[in-house]
Amino acid sequence: MSKLQLIATAPMGLEAVVARELNELGYETTIENGRVLFSGDYIDICRCNLWLRTSDRVLIKMGQFPAKTFDELFEGVKALPWADWIPENGEFPVEGRSHKSQLTSVPACQGIVKKAVVEKLKLSYQTEWFPEDGPRYVIEVILLNDIALITLDTTGPALHKRGYRRQSTEAPLKETMAAALIKLSRWNGHRPLYDPCCGTGTILIEAAMIAWNIAPGLRRSFPSEHWPVIPRRLWEDAREEAYDAVRDDYPLQLVGSDVDPEAIELAEAAAKSAGLSGEITFKVIAAAKARPEGEYGCIITNPPYGERISNDKEVEKLTRQFGEMMLYLPSWSFFAISPSKEFEQFYGRKADKRRKLYNGRIECQFYQYLGPLPPRNPEKDNSEPHS
Repeated sequence: MSKLQLIATAPMGLEAVVARELNELGYETTIENGRVLFSGDYIDICRCNLWLRTSDRVLIKMGQFPAKTFDELFEGVKALPWADWIPENGEFPVEGRSHKSQLTSVPACQGIVKKAVVEKLKLSYQTEWFPEDGPRYVIEVILLNDIALITLDTTGPALHKRGYRRQSTEAPLKETMAAALIKLSRWNGHRPLYDPCCGTGTILIEAAMIAWNIAPGLRRSFPSEHWPVIPRRLWEDAREEAYDAVRDDYPLQLVGSDVDPEAIELAEAAAKSAGLSGEITFKVIAAAKARPEGEYGCIITNPPYGERISNDKEVEKLTRQFGEMMLYLPSWSFFAISPSKEFEQFYGRKADKRRKLYNGRIECQFYQYLGPLPPRNPEKDNSEPHS
């Protein structure tokens, strides 16, 4: 079998982070806006769905071609090898997007793609009717500048849905974004980590999973697990590999606090669901009273704003408290994601680094205040987990 063309989709601004993850997993990558391209086999579909922490989905690139007219779209889709993937009873809904293209009606494009796939499957299976009561194959048509990209979704519900968070507070940070913030910081599992606005604990849970090399997709399923074309043993092998890779042989120093008792209850429940009960300390206290312990630690936080807090004065007050707190933590580093244009002014100094990110649809900056790195410890350096 020739190599598959695969796509790991990436939230805006995180393409390089997703690419780095794929590189660490052993893949060569090409970065485009909103996606990272790489090649692989069936086993790589399994591994990437289980292991990618910052990507939204793993797609199969079925084809790409010019499509200025419905005829071009129809013929381009019909030419693709759909029977190689979709069985006679497969369910194949079509989703779509169009931007800067002559084919502007997304519903019409979806209908054309569906019709083209049906016509190709009729030829392959010599039948006029498809029950669509089998495994699910979500097809997507993306039209950009009159070029159609046709993909097949292997992931199903987006990869941020790890399976450990049953409920959440308002405006939660997605698990994929939380993992990205950790990867963009200088934290590792041998350093203390504190989140003074921890909400339902997502940053801390993702940190624990990174530190102990726990594959984020281990506690969920994927529609491609039920595709006949991918042997079941490949999924079993990939999961066994992931379980064997877990390294929980050292204690974590993870603490989170929040002023909302309900949020802390949800955080404790989520940590338990993730198999991390007792590994993360959660406290009900205001951020101003947070007292991180230890040396060379990191604060990584998503302070309330927007839907979570409507009073600008409260945002200013909280940010000033962060700056004052860090005066008493000279060996610590501080990282916060915020849409506030005045964050550095309120904090008390310019950030050492800034990076534009999007928390959902909200444009934010990831403000990074870098403290000293801990002294090198060869034993700890050599025990760092790798996915």
